[in-house]
Amino acid sequence: MPEVRLPWWAPQFGAEEQALLRDVLASGFLNDGDVTTRFEAHLAELCGVRHAVGVTSGTAAIFLALASLEVGPGDEVVVPDVTFIATANAVRLAGATPVLADIDPATLTLDPEAFRRAISPRTKAVIPVHVSGRSGHLPEILQLAASHGIQVVEDAAEAFLSKRGGRCLGTFGRLGCLSFSPAKLITTGQGGAVLTNEDALAVRLRELKDQGRPVRGTGGDDVHHAMGYNFKLTNLQAAVGLGQLASLPERLSRMRRTYQAYVEGLQGVDGMRLIGFRLEEGESPQWVDALSDERDRLIDFLAGRGAECRRFWFPLHTQPPYRQPDEQFPHSTAAAPKAFWLPSSLRMRDADVASVCRLVRECFERAPARAQGMG
Repeated sequence: MPEVRLPWWAPQFGAEEQALLRDVLASGFLNDGDVTTRFEAHLAELCGVRHAVGVTSGTAAIFLALASLEVGPGDEVVVPDVTFIATANAVRLAGATPVLADIDPATLTLDPEAFRRAISPRTKAVIPVHVSGRSGHLPEILQLAASHGIQVVEDAAEAFLSKRGGRCLGTFGRLGCLSFSPAKLITTGQGGAVLTNEDALAVRLRELKDQGRPVRGTGGDDVHHAMGYNFKLTNLQAAVGLGQLASLPERLSRMRRTYQAYVEGLQGVDGMRLIGFRLEEGESPQWVDALSDERDRLIDFLAGRGAECRRFWFPLHTQPPYRQPDEQFPHSTAAAPKAFWLPSSLRMRDADVASVCRLVRECFERAPARAQGMG
């Protein structure tokens, strides 16, 4: 296999994370504690909300968000057909039924009309997914949900500090869910957070994540006010997260610049198109994604020259736990096999993006794309 010179993604760590980890180890308290509280407070401030509740993963964040709204057996939750399977799995974990809805192929996010068709008397929530940091048709979805009394839980796992109209994604619904897995803007290894402006929901989230305790307990003679579980984010993980936040401005700037460099470098390329972002409104790319009828050939060509891409998820309706006919999801069925992420690592520089763009042009020049007009 050729050496990967330009990875699709790679987490970055430095001296800040190491120093904070050493401090936690020296303290002897590794569990959910004061460092987690500091991390949560920083997240809330950055996102412009009253509360951020740290949890073990983005999947746990969605489950706990739904559970805090008392979504459970007998309820339906609308989920876009193109998303990481964790979105639907979290609905199942809550005991509810995920109802899949088609996407808008221009944004790869939930199509409002498909959402409308998916609504039934049992629909209690909808989870718009901000794919790659893109808000899609969020205003229309919020309006439609409000008109039907449907709760909105945002899956902002790929949209930390990406904004719409200057407001952070994950703060438009009653709850928003973040992920800090290794392929995100910042990582804690595994981890996530639930954002909310509602005090009562924040209390319920803390009960749910910590065995029914609304405040941090002793592990001994604590009063467990309600039913809960164990989804705590530890001081160790939070220390890594705080270290990552120290370089946040540079990370955000790099991702925007990488996207802009791809836009400039791929102008006029026939056979693929980038999926756009509302940069002027504050959207921030988590990764740079594209569509091409020649996707698999292009990915193989780039891989052979050291540039790694990643194919998009299979549509949920094609996965065995959620199998449904293709005919019900024409847009996701057509778009997902063409969708992929270009090399988008934080280590990318403009010269690296230019190298990828040259390789893309070379690939299409060697064998002209069958589909014209995608560029």
